[in-house]
This record gives sequence, structure tokens and C-alpha cells, in this order.
Amino acid sequence: MLAPAPRRFRTIFLSDIHLGSKPAKAEFLIDFLRHHDADTIYLVGDIVDGWRLRRSWHWPQAHNDVVQKLLRKARKGTRIFYIAGNHDEFLRPFQGVHFGGIVVSDRAIHEAADGRRFLVLHGDQFDAVVHNARWLAYFGDKAYDAAIVVNRVVAVVRRLLGRPYWSFSSWAKVKVKKAVKFISSFQNVLAQEALRSGVDGVICGHIHHAAMEEIDGIRYMNTGDWVESCTALVEDFDGNFEIVTWAKTARVTEPVKRPRLRAVEEEIVEAA
Repeated sequence: MLAPAPRRFRTIFLSDIHLGSKPAKAEFLIDFLRHHDADTIYLVGDIVDGWRLRRSWHWPQAHNDVVQKLLRKARKGTRIFYIAGNHDEFLRPFQGVHFGGIVVSDRAIHEAADGRRFLVLHGDQFDAVVHNARWLAYFGDKAYDAAIVVNRVVAVVRRLLGRPYWSFSSWAKVKVKKAVKFISSFQNVLAQEALRSGVDGVICGHIHHAAMEEIDGIRYMNTGDWVESCTALVEDFDGNFEIVTWAKTARVTEPVKRPRLRAVEEEIVEAA
């Protein structure tokens, strides 16, 4: 089947890419960036995974290609803002600094085409675990790594069966009651921060759960991630927002390739 026609938007919001970690789906993102362009791109935190890079160096060519693709877009006139997150918090001291045309910031106010104003931030600032129990955050990061290993094995088996991509870890997250409670609490806290900031809504990342909700008159939007779900938030030229799930779109538009058994075995070993 033919690939989808390139789409142009007013704004694209991406977060939680986690370059430097093995679960990062850099190839999916490169494909997304080939098919989508925008006047402005917000990188809403955890683009580079400093936590994992400190533990062990992992930077394949595909991760470098993502950086180069973004820099090329900046050179061609796309405005790009990098909002630092907790995994790339090393960038927070560089607020206002330009790197190859990309501006670093801790938060921003985005004005949509219809005049609505949105607070844009990663969201870790309102995660009590990250700030008050850093050791627990690192432990949670390890547990998340384990869930991603399961996710990769499930993905390999589904490819063998000719089934589309499906995220086990995303499914588990919304099925576990405590995770659902945390997501709901996070959304409410961010909505309250937007209310205090005198804006119409908030755009964030951090929890790897793409969503568009109305909370007490505040529009809450989460960009999702590029580790599990491969989602982006986009704004058209009329100020309408939508969530694009590229893993599903890519599967629909590309024929399913059945990997050789040895290649599958190698991928499972690498995931473990």
C-alpha cells in the first residue's frame, strides 16, 4: 500500500522520546517526521534519556538521525522549542540558550490559531515521587524497563502472527487501578496549574499516556510517548487539536513483514 501523503500542521508537540535508551522507537519517529511538518515544533521533555545514558551508553545511528532530522527542520525555518523534562534535566540550566536553532526552556505559553493560550511543560514538576523520593523514581524506572522488555517480546510474537503493533505496557498501565488513580491525579494537578497560570489549557508529557480531557473548564492534553504508543499532539491552522498514533498508522499503510525466525530470536535475546 502507498504511504500516507505528507501532512502540514501549524504545531506539532512531541515528548518522551527517550533517545539513548533501547526502548526508544527512533525509526518510527523518523518516519513520522518524514510525513509531517509544522511551522512550530515543541519537544515537551524527556527527549534525551540522561538517566539511562549515565548507566550505560546506547546511541545507535537511528537516534542520531532523529537529532539530525530536527536540526534540518530548524535550519529550514521550523521554530523548535525544547522543554526540559526530568530525564533531560541537565538542560534546565540552559534556559533561553539556542542549540542549532532549537531554543531550550523549562515551560512556555503557546497561543493557538483560535487565540486560546496553553501552558506547555513536561509535568515532572508536579510528580511528588520524582521530587521527594528520587530513589523510588529510579526504582520505578527499572520496573518500567522490565515492562518494556515484555512489550518488545509481545511485539515480536504479534509480528510473527501478522498482527498490528499493540503496547502491553500501555494496556497494563490503564488496567491497574493505582496507575489509573495516579494518571487522574496528575491530570487534575496540571489542570489546576493551568488555572493558576490564567491560561485555557495545559499541554504536557511525562506519564506516557496520550489524552485530551476537559477538566473544570481547562483543556488538558498529553502528548504520549515514543517508547510505547508512538503518539504526537498536532494543531491544525484553525486551532483544532488531535492525537496522531503513528504506530497504528504506519501498520495500516505498510505491508506486514514477517521476520526470519533467527532474527526474532536475536531480538528477544537483545530485549532480555
